Amino acid sequence: MSKNIQLMQNVKSIREVDIKGKRVLIRVDFNVPMDDELNISDDSRIREAIPTINYCIDNGAKSIILVSHLGRPKGKSDEFSLKHVLKRLERLLAKDVVFVESLENAQVTLNTLVDGSIVLLENIRFYEGEEKNDSVLSQKLANLCDVYVNDAFGTSHRKHSSTYGIAEYAKEKVAGLLLKKEIDSFAVALSNPLRPLLLIVGGSKVSSKLTLLKSILEVVDKIIIGGAMSNTFLKAIGYDTKSSLVENDLLEEAKDILRSAKEKGVKVYLPVDVVATDNVKDPKEIKITPAQDIPDGLMVVDIGPATVKLFNEVIRVSETIIWNGPLGVYEQQKFSRGTFSIAHTIADTYAYSVIGGGDTADAVDKAGNKDSMSFTSTGGGASLELLEGVVLPAFEVLDKKGC
Repeated sequence: MSKNIQLMQNVKSIREVDIKGKRVLIRVDFNVPMDDELNISDDSRIREAIPTINYCIDNGAKSIILVSHLGRPKGKSDEFSLKHVLKRLERLLAKDVVFVESLENAQVTLNTLVDGSIVLLENIRFYEGEEKNDSVLSQKLANLCDVYVNDAFGTSHRKHSSTYGIAEYAKEKVAGLLLKKEIDSFAVALSNPLRPLLLIVGGSKVSSKLTLLKSILEVVDKIIIGGAMSNTFLKAIGYDTKSSLVENDLLEEAKDILRSAKEKGVKVYLPVDVVATDNVKDPKEIKITPAQDIPDGLMVVDIGPATVKLFNEVIRVSETIIWNGPLGVYEQQKFSRGTFSIAHTIADTYAYSVIGGGDTADAVDKAGNKDSMSFTSTGGGASLELLEGVVLPAFEVLDKKGC
């Protein structure tokens, strides 16, 4: 794992190439959440891209083209248009940004603009070839620039045209400031961490974290398992989890992970009590119950107070903490106490804390502790695959130092 992180750290940064007078295309991640009125509810990913954009402005780039996706559109759709991001981007940059509705018009538009102009291209996933890593689309994107910059960590695990294929045709391809910050922050936690190193893992399914749990045993000292995925482990050790979500086909895998952890001296902590209910959305019955004595007809939706106390004690004596996955149905206020309490405790420690993106970052933000964490990743799936020990595809194709 450490070797692969070092390989990813060895990519060239935008700071290591001359961009003065050059056309720069930045693959950003503006895939931000929006409400029903198409108003941005969290602009963190846009804010994280601003330093790289400003760096290009300050260092005399001839033009700056921003490429991103938004959502998972099936063809062109107003709901997923990046024009909804434009005003927020202009406000954060304090500069005008030209919106281009089609890739075909991008080059024509660029030829009419003054030096230093910023262009936002329409949702790249409106093009069918994007997710297929189409070579024609990749080449069209590369033709718009002299320097390609990947600053979209959230999509760095995807082999798409704008994150992977473009590199084959781009003259220079480097990492943006955010991409570098992401990999360097994970390196601090994984390559030579202060110990004890604790992994907190949650979410709904063991299947999505199976590779992580197997590979991370070589690195961590302790693991806390919560969320619905802990039900599978509880059942694996003989508990009756009643109506709770369980992946029965992975019970043996769960047993193997627990056995392997014991052999390697990694301490695994499971819930000792839980919050259980009859219905997540419209609960009529909510009980705090021992993990081994869940009432009939109820399902686990949060960790209980005794578990919170146990987990918090483990957190307080850890020097490095990596957290990926909430420990309950935190979106529902009634079932958010466990996850939020864990967030509060991590925030109160002096440990180096890395928060995996996606739901974990959202939970920490809702708990009011985002600014107290050492680093919060912008990528959910990407951070998970990085923790699994793989070299992310986006890093594979960027120029390397010394080359």
